[in-house]
Order: sequence, then structure tokens, then C-alpha cells
Amino acid sequence: MVNQKDSIRWALVTGASAGIGEEFCRQLARLGYSLILVARREDRLTDLAAELTEKLPVQCQCFPKDLSQPEATRELVDQLRSQGVEIEFLVNNAGYGVPGTFGQADWETHRASLQVMLNSVCEMVWRLLPAMQRNGRGYIVNVASLAGLVPGSARHTLYGATKSFLIKFSDSLAMENVDTGVNVSALCPGFTYSEFHDVLDIREQVSQMPSWMWMNAEDVVRYGIESVMRDKPRIVAVPGRVNRFIAALVKMLPGRLAQALTQRESRHWRRQD
Repeated sequence: MVNQKDSIRWALVTGASAGIGEEFCRQLARLGYSLILVARREDRLTDLAAELTEKLPVQCQCFPKDLSQPEATRELVDQLRSQGVEIEFLVNNAGYGVPGTFGQADWETHRASLQVMLNSVCEMVWRLLPAMQRNGRGYIVNVASLAGLVPGSARHTLYGATKSFLIKFSDSLAMENVDTGVNVSALCPGFTYSEFHDVLDIREQVSQMPSWMWMNAEDVVRYGIESVMRDKPRIVAVPGRVNRFIAALVKMLPGRLAQALTQRESRHWRRQD
């Protein structure tokens, strides 16, 4: 009898129901990974799982979890362990911004955001990393943002800050795992066509951005997978030449000038009400 753990390579994707997360599921399935799909919208997960298993020789399990709940990550990993499932490829993609200035939202809204984008990410890695190290093979992609590499701007106060944390967190994890066989990368996309901006109700604002600043989710994810699976992974993976130029430019500019430029341009993609 073949041991399930030895015969199936499992990938876990949070925020799997749309956008970059959904595209990660599609591309990882094409690479032969069976999938643990995690998001709040069960109907979206079920439809995606049915589509992938119909087209490809993979398995999919759907876990409709709200990662803003403190116990959700532990419960998820406990369920996987009870089935003997060990994750080889982890994509921490779930996340969102809170519109407005810091004081406009109540604390529970901020708490939930931080739980999804910081606490659950760290806990997911903490719980799944030991098996990867023991097996001598694993990949971790923490989906950050170009916003984590440029100066902060008014409104959506916690978004850039949390993405900056994910970049530094990934950097440290990568250094700690140089000799373990586990590769770690922070994927830092810029403007990407997805539902993200509709959820934040800023579609009208970002639609004013020139087309050359946008990327498709397919290209972003392809770059993210290629970056983390390299022999020497790109620890900070910035997809797209325009985004890499912006990231390099803000490093060279004096701090006050970079901050002023970011603040000016942010009016195009931040709600001002």
C-alpha cells in the first residue's frame, strides 16, 4: 500500500478563492501539486476544486476558514495532520487593506486585518515549517507588495506596514533555512488585475493609472513560483520591470523626496474620504 504522504505533493494556498491566490492554485496544479484551498467563500473554493480536478490528475481539499479568527490556523493545521497531510509548498496570500485613515476604522476591523496579514502568516509558517525541514524540501511564498518597499502614505495605514513586515520576516526565514532545503520568498507585486481593488472600493481611482503599470495575475504568479523554486531563490521577488525600477528608485532617492513622491502618487489609489 502506497503511503499518501509519500505519493502526493501538497500545496496550501490561503486567499485561494480569487485573484493571485486562485492563479497560484491553477499554476501549482499544473506543476502536479494537489491543493489545500483556504478562503472564506466556500462556493468559490468548491467551484475551483471541481475545475482543477476535472482537468488535472490532482486532489483538492477545500477549507472555508476565516483567518481573522485566532484559532483558525491551528484548527486547519490540526485537520491536515489528522489526515497525514504534509505541506511542501505554502502560499500565504490572504490579505486586504482597510480604507481610510487609521482612526476612521474601529479597532476590531484593524485587529482582524492584522490577524489575517501578520499573525496567521507567522503561525502558519511556524506550524508547517518543521515538517518541511524534516523532509529536506519545501517552498514558502509570502505574498507581500511593492507597497512594502516604498515609503508609507496616508490612508490604508496598516497595509504597507504589514507588507514591509512580511518582507523582513521572509528575509530572516530564508537566512535561517539556507541549509535545510526550504526556500523562502516574499513576492512583491505592484498593481495587479484582480478583485482586490473592488473589495476596497477603489476601482474608480486605480482605473486612472496607466496601463503600463499593471500586470496580469498569471505573470505575477509565474514569476513568484519561478523565484522561490530557483536553486538560489529570489528572497525579495518583485515581478515586472516597472515595479523593479520603482523599488530601485526609492532606494536611491533621498528619504524626504521618496516620501513626497509616494504621498503625491498615492492620491491616485487611496480613497480620500
